[in-house]
Amino acid sequence: MDFATAVRTVILKRYADFQGRASRSEFWWFTLFAFLLNIVLQVITGLVPILGIIAIVIMLAVLIPSIAVAVRRLHDIGKSGWWYLLVFIPLIGALVLIYWFVQPGQSEDNQWGANPLGAGHGH
Repeated sequence: MDFATAVRTVILKRYADFQGRASRSEFWWFTLFAFLLNIVLQVITGLVPILGIIAIVIMLAVLIPSIAVAVRRLHDIGKSGWWYLLVFIPLIGALVLIYWFVQPGQSEDNQWGANPLGAGHGH
């Protein structure tokens, strides 16, 4: 999955979808998009502070799909989405999640659905 496809899929097709699985590429491309969007909004807000409210609204709108794609990514490696709550443990939680997010997904179907890359594809 490429950058544009990942962003389109997460924002337009699976905005608040916490079911199923997300491949590494879908997760990481969308994470890059959210990071770059944050930088752009910070620069714009620095130049025109009154636009800060709009920036906050945009970032809040990206929060739900960001959590959803992270939960689906956890599903892809065979973990419950509830593990995402580790994000609330300073540093250690984030490190554990990053470690899991870079792991290859399960090549076979699991309780959250079929391999997002298709049958027989390992990540």
